[in-house]
Amino acid sequence: MKLMYELPDADKRVLETASSGERLMYCIPYNIESDRFVKGFLAITDKRIYKLLNGELLLTVNIEDSDDFRVEVMYGSCGFYVRTEGVSRLVCQFISGRNLARYSVIIRACEILAEEHDTDPITNDLPERFCPKCGRPYVNNTTICPYCMDKMEVYRKMFAMTKGLRLMMCFPFIVAIFSVVFSFVVPWIEAKAVNEYLEPLSGTERGTMAGFILIVCAIVSIDLFQRALGVIQSRFSSISGNKFIMMMKNILYEKLESLSLSSLQRRSTGDLMGRVNNDTAVMQDFVTNQLPNIFVQGISFIVAMIVMLIINPLMCFFIFVPVPFSVFLIKKFWSTMDMKNRRGWNLESKVNRQLQDIFSGIRVVKSFGQEKREVERFRQSSMKSAKQTEKNEMLFDTFFPIVTFAIRLGSYLILLYGNILLFKGEMQLGTLHQINAYANIVYSPLVWMTSVPRNISRFLTSASKVFEILEETPEVGDINLPIDIQIEGEINVKNITFGYESYNPVLSNVSVDIKPGEMIGIVGHSGSGKTTLINLIMRLYDVNTGAIEIDGVNIKDISQAALRSQMGVVLQETFLFAGTIRDNIAYACPSATDEMVIEAAKTANAHDFIMDLPQGYNTMVGASGFSLSGGERQRIAIARAIIHNPKILILDEATAALDTETEKLIQDALKKLVRNRTTLAIAHRLSTLRNADKLLVLDHGKVSEFGTHSELLENKGIYYKLVMAQQKMGAMPKAEGEKQKATKRFAAANE
Repeated sequence: MKLMYELPDADKRVLETASSGERLMYCIPYNIESDRFVKGFLAITDKRIYKLLNGELLLTVNIEDSDDFRVEVMYGSCGFYVRTEGVSRLVCQFISGRNLARYSVIIRACEILAEEHDTDPITNDLPERFCPKCGRPYVNNTTICPYCMDKMEVYRKMFAMTKGLRLMMCFPFIVAIFSVVFSFVVPWIEAKAVNEYLEPLSGTERGTMAGFILIVCAIVSIDLFQRALGVIQSRFSSISGNKFIMMMKNILYEKLESLSLSSLQRRSTGDLMGRVNNDTAVMQDFVTNQLPNIFVQGISFIVAMIVMLIINPLMCFFIFVPVPFSVFLIKKFWSTMDMKNRRGWNLESKVNRQLQDIFSGIRVVKSFGQEKREVERFRQSSMKSAKQTEKNEMLFDTFFPIVTFAIRLGSYLILLYGNILLFKGEMQLGTLHQINAYANIVYSPLVWMTSVPRNISRFLTSASKVFEILEETPEVGDINLPIDIQIEGEINVKNITFGYESYNPVLSNVSVDIKPGEMIGIVGHSGSGKTTLINLIMRLYDVNTGAIEIDGVNIKDISQAALRSQMGVVLQETFLFAGTIRDNIAYACPSATDEMVIEAAKTANAHDFIMDLPQGYNTMVGASGFSLSGGERQRIAIARAIIHNPKILILDEATAALDTETEKLIQDALKKLVRNRTTLAIAHRLSTLRNADKLLVLDHGKVSEFGTHSELLENKGIYYKLVMAQQKMGAMPKAEGEKQKATKRFAAANE
């Protein structure tokens, strides 16, 4: 991340005068001053903070006399505050999106400078998020700006993707060469037929019937040959196109699977499905259909111009009369169409996202009776997309006839001049026909160019969306030579700090040591960081600072496949794939036998209800498993974790969807499951953690308490308050004496 910007000359002179003998450490921009947008800079030396704007020094802050450096987030903007002599003051304001992460680093830098002056500037390896040219945000985790990207770079990447298919894809270009040749041969033959057999000049002997039949046979033979080549080309294009789109979909899907969880969560399922299905189809159409057409039109134009210059240079000049005006219109239309196509893509993507959301949450929609509202929302979104498509089509349909007419003006001049020569006897009818045919060959590419902007714009839009995914760097990745270890189960969390945005930590300075085979319960209020902690242990995210070690090895040095293949997870939101119950249980162990599946189901107390189903283990559960109750889905998920036989087991509210009776059965199963394996269990229902060896209490992202159930009750801290609160939520005795008895019974049951 850039922390040293170049100062304007006026600001530089002021700073040099004010900071004589001081060392410039950082220089960052700010954009707001007195409710107006400005281009100011905050220069930080080893002693002071200088606020500069248009060659003026607005503020100076002595770092040594200051503390409590902080940023306050407001509506769309942020304020950088410093406390000097006990009074907090606003130093500057800036737009949050562009500079919030930058100022979070500066806060730490100022704290270091306030403690020790003689230090080197700190650095930050976070990448820039905004394009330096246009100021628009980059695509997530890339340096791609959709508005400033090099269009030729897209074509180069596209060409690189066709490796292995190029030989097959070259056939349409070979056919194109034959088409170009025949397009010039046929008019020459037709001119010969007209001039020598149908309407010869006076005094010229008319050709024989046999010769005329031979010419007709030649034209028919050429036509048949072209059609045969066209059939072969279509088949080759179909084969190569199918292979190309299959390859693109596989590569794109494989890349999506390798991306970090945060990257995928930033995009909707509908958006990702559109890129895999729709955008790859647009790319395939361009490669197999549009590119050969571009080649044909380009070669035809060049050859036709050369032939026209040889036959009649003046008529060739007539062709170019409307060309400059047409090219100017096409260039203007191209940029407009590109913008409108991108807008249409965004609206269509929004419709797909909304569809995905509605279908995923259809139970919520129906539960609240919001069907009509969702129908109206979808209608409005579809209408906006349809109107944008309609505007794009209307623009093209209006532009195309105008440009086509302008281009065709030259053919009218050729027709006028050719007929004058014909009346004078200086040109034969067949020759005029030949020239007019060649003129049409010249005009055909020019007319075709009017549709090129729309096709190329669609291709560039879709290709850029696909390459955004392919070029995105996963936030969590393996090192060059990762280690594959056999996990024993020891976990050491060493002073970790993490935030989904680095400047807003969710966990701060968390440390905990877990021995192999221990069951650790993680408790705390909602938002305290419980799920974030287990996500970090599973390495779905990487810590900002600190380290997590398993068996003494930093998890960043362990391959993700080896790490997660030895972990089992039962999440609060149980997800089952569309398929049979057997397939869902065996998902974590595809090679599992039927006996292993049944044994796992019995351990999870799921076997009985499965056998009561009409088709037993072969029962189809439907999308997300909605044909089963919440408790049944949860037990299948537990069976899935059991058959995986993990060294580290993670339970995230694993019994939240179970009734009291079923929970007792599951607790008995979990006693067997957690034996000889490290277990981390998150639970709001504290009775679930009665078998935990120790309890970790998190509060606002920090470790508040860590110890056994009895120790934490004696401390009467956060855990004690949670126990008392849950006791009151239950069937609490009304009399005070009964309250005390219930408390004692609760404590005894959990010891």
